[in-house]
Formats: sequence, structure tokens, C-alpha cells
Amino acid sequence: MTVYICGDSTAASYKPEEAPITGWGQALPEFVPGVRVENRAMPGRSTKSFLAEGRLQKIETEIRPSDLLLIQFSHNDESDLVWRHTDPWTSFYHNLEIYVDTALLHGARPVLMTPICRRYWRDGKLLASHEDYPDAIRVLAAQRNVPLIDIYAKSFQYVRELGDEESKKLYLHLEKGVYPAWPNGNADDTHTQRAGAEAYARMTAEALRELGLVP
Repeated sequence: MTVYICGDSTAASYKPEEAPITGWGQALPEFVPGVRVENRAMPGRSTKSFLAEGRLQKIETEIRPSDLLLIQFSHNDESDLVWRHTDPWTSFYHNLEIYVDTALLHGARPVLMTPICRRYWRDGKLLASHEDYPDAIRVLAAQRNVPLIDIYAKSFQYVRELGDEESKKLYLHLEKGVYPAWPNGNADDTHTQRAGAEAYARMTAEALRELGLVP
């Protein structure tokens, strides 16, 4: 079995010299031993631009029956840039159906995933992120009877339980002068460092097992 991941920068793999930024897809192999993981997630991609660049078509030439196709987008679909923006209930929804149908056409199993939450704390409260996109994914999963991993709900609960300060350790909040790739430090509430990637990869692996999709 091979697990293919379609997604954006929050799932992508990064070079050692880019540390500590780490996508959950990069960490997933550690939590599904014996399962081959092909992480095709790429920074900056939406459902629209991933398709336009032929990335799903490349997977289509390789995917086999019994393989899994994990589908997770939203961050860049929200963008105002016309070449990657989609509307949650029209173009985003229909694009996701293309990913689902592609997997099914080849006898593989599509798995829809909501996005990881953004770490938006204001006045001691964790704010919702991603507008209607997670709901659109949930509706599609229900209507098409496709397995769903609601990583948004899981990550939101986890970040809220950790609290404002402690949850910074999951995301790309960095001190100046610690990492060569980030000499000026960083304060990023969307992308994860190793701890966050491992947490969300573990959640994904646990959900896949609960769904009976991986051993």
C-alpha cells in the first residue's frame, strides 16, 4: 500500500537546511510503519493550482488499487490570487470531487481531510479559521460517503487545550539567531515546526487506523 498526499505547505516536506519548518506529511511515515508514503503536497498550492500544474495527473499514472489518496486543501484556496482562489461551495467543492473521482477511477481509496487550524489567539480565545472551507469538505465527505479525517476539529481542540503560549511550540514561532534559515526569527501561526508536524501526523495516523485504512 502507498499513501499519496495532495496538499499545501502545511503538509509538505522540507529540506534539512530549511529547518525547523516541517509539514505533517513529512512526519507521517514515522507513525505508519510499514506503509509507503508519497508526500506530493507542495507549498502555495490550492485545489485549483495543484490541478493546473498537473500534479494530480502525475499521481494518477502511479496510484494503484488499495492505495490511499489523502486530500487536504484550504489555506491557499482562500487566497485572493485568481490563479489559486476558489469558492468553498462551488469551485472548491467541485475541485475536491475531481480528486475523489480520480482515486475511485483507479480503485484507490480517497480520504478527505479538513485543514489544520491556524493558531489565532485573541484576548485569550482561540479564533476559528478557514471560514466555510472545512464545512464544505465535511458535506462532500458525507454526500459521497468518503472517509473524513477532521484534523481541523482535532487540531483546534489540541491548540485550545495547550493555550496561547504553549501552542507557540507547535507553530513557527522562532527566536532570532537560532536557526540559519530564519536569522531574524519568525512568528507564523499557520506553518508548523517539528512538534506541530508530529502532533498532527500522529492524529492523522490514529484516524487512519480508526477508519481501518492502515494497519
